[in-house]
Parts: sequence; structure tokens; C-alpha cells
Amino acid sequence: MLLKQSFYETKQGDVILFEGKNVFSKVHLNVYSFYQDGVLIDCGAHSMKKEFLNFFNRLSIDRVVITHAHEDHDGCAKYLNEKGLPIYLNAMSIEKSKRKADYKLYRKFFWGIRPPYEAIPHEETFESRKYKWRVIETPGHAQDHVSFLNESTGQLYSGDLFVTPKTKLILRDESIPQIIQSIEKVLQLDFGEMFCCHAGYIKDGKKAFRLKLDYLLELTDKVKRLSKEGFSADEIHQLLFPRKYQLATVSGGEWHSKHIITSILSN
Repeated sequence: MLLKQSFYETKQGDVILFEGKNVFSKVHLNVYSFYQDGVLIDCGAHSMKKEFLNFFNRLSIDRVVITHAHEDHDGCAKYLNEKGLPIYLNAMSIEKSKRKADYKLYRKFFWGIRPPYEAIPHEETFESRKYKWRVIETPGHAQDHVSFLNESTGQLYSGDLFVTPKTKLILRDESIPQIIQSIEKVLQLDFGEMFCCHAGYIKDGKKAFRLKLDYLLELTDKVKRLSKEGFSADEIHQLLFPRKYQLATVSGGEWHSKHIITSILSN
């Protein structure tokens, strides 16, 4: 099989982390699902369903909450539906979740074809067995993106808002200005530990987000300054991101560093 997969389970306090990794050539893609106090945060990719379902079957799950409707985060939702579990999702993606998945071939190769599933709109707050939670709207990576704050423990589940402190390429429809606003929003919250769906456990979540915010603000200033000096988007891209990434080629340009430039200039 050209696509190599591996899986890892770890624990941080009372949080269980389950990670699936895909490797194809020089492209490495991973995704986490987290479990705490009866709450499952995101449910992995359909291409990894056997391993993720084995993980879920060992848990006592009361509810499933999805950070956003991308196939690496909601790929196994159908099977949790079949177990009678309530699945919560941003209201704007409820209808999308009911339909057959429609996205590019390379995404199906890495993450599989997400089956339709039934979801319930997120509540602003909810309670698990011991803890109180808050749902935070954090668009930018996706319009329906939310993060979850465990207000009782001061832990943030950030979905794909963080991922890396120095973003080098993004999806075509991502918005750097929105990501900046969402980071500024979460930095007002009271949290310490962070669980990122791609970076995993981060002990000092606020420090990590401050580093990312500083990078994006500095990058925004550079892009706008170069644009005022008369450089085109292509020229700015070559100056700031000369490296070519294999994911940009594999995705047919859906992932690309140039989208960072165009996103900033479109604001």
C-alpha cells in the first residue's frame, strides 16, 4: 500500500489522546481525537475507521463534539450515530453533514470518503459528568470552526486553529485575518493546557498562541508593505515563501503558501 498509516494512544491527566498518521512520499498528515469525562472531541478519518472505532469502543462516551466539518475530523461520525450517540456540530454545517462527501481526490486518498451523518447544533455551553464547557466560535481555517474550553479545568481544545506557530501554507478558502481575530479571541480566555488536533498536547497553550499571533501579525505587515511598494502577489509569494511544498503539488494547489498572501491582501 502506497499510504502508510500508524496509530498512537497517550494520556495527559484524565485526557486520552488518539492519533492517526498518514505518510505518502514526503507528505505527512496526522489527526487527533480527544476524550475527557464522557466527551469525545472529533472522531478521526474514515480511512482510519478500524483503529479509531476500536479506540471509541473502549470508551464510555456521552456526547461527540466536532470542531469543524472536515473529513479528517468527522470521518467516523456515522458509526457513532449508529451507537446512538448525539453528535454536535456548527449549525451552518448540519445540512452538509447529511450529504455524501464532496471533496478532491487527494483528500479521499488520505482521509477516505466521509459517510453522511446526523448532527445537532452546538450549544453555547454544556456539562459533562464533572465539568462545565464552553463552545467558542473560532473561524478562519473553516467558517464553521469552533474550539472547546473546559472551564472547570482551564483546558482548551483548539481544533485546527493552532496547528503550528509558523504557518507556511493554507487551504485556498482559509482566511489569515479571521485566524488572527480568532486567536486574539481565545487569548482572552482563561486556559493553560491546549489540545490541538494536529500538534497534540501543548502544555502552555497561551504561549503557543502568542507566538503564532506575533508571526501572523508580522507576516501581515510584510505582505501589506510589499504590496504598497508595488510588488504583485506572485512576487511577494516568491520573496516570502520561496520553498516548494509537496502537499501543494499533491493537492493540485488547494494547499499552497500563495493563499496566505492572497488572503492577507483581500482583507
